[in-house]
Amino acid sequence: MSKPAILCVDDEVAVLESLEIELQHAFKGKYLCEFAESAAEALEIIEELCEADVNILVIVSDWLMPGMKGDELLIKIHQKYPQIVTVMLTGQADQEAIERTKTKANLHAFIQKPWENQELIEAIKSGLAIL
Repeated sequence: MSKPAILCVDDEVAVLESLEIELQHAFKGKYLCEFAESAAEALEIIEELCEADVNILVIVSDWLMPGMKGDELLIKIHQKYPQIVTVMLTGQADQEAIERTKTKANLHAFIQKPWENQELIEAIKSGLAIL
């Protein structure tokens, strides 16, 4: 059986690269880490992982992205996969979007950019602990 996955979604490649380094360092390869540069790409990756019977545990998403904002993405994912833990990592989400995501996508954590590595890893770990 394959490793469970953590998916990170951000339209900035530099952010995704930082997240990759952080996740590899914190979890030492325990999880499959996937990265998407848009909500559409994230939805494709989720479908592919589910078809391959990979259990997606956590999604960390930016809010302000072209095409579909992070709150819309997390709500859409939660409707189909309510067991996935959702984390929003952004510097630009408005309070309404955060509240909407808490209510409609069971948002586990909201973290402001620029983020503290430890805060993000603790949010992911606490999300994993409730699974």
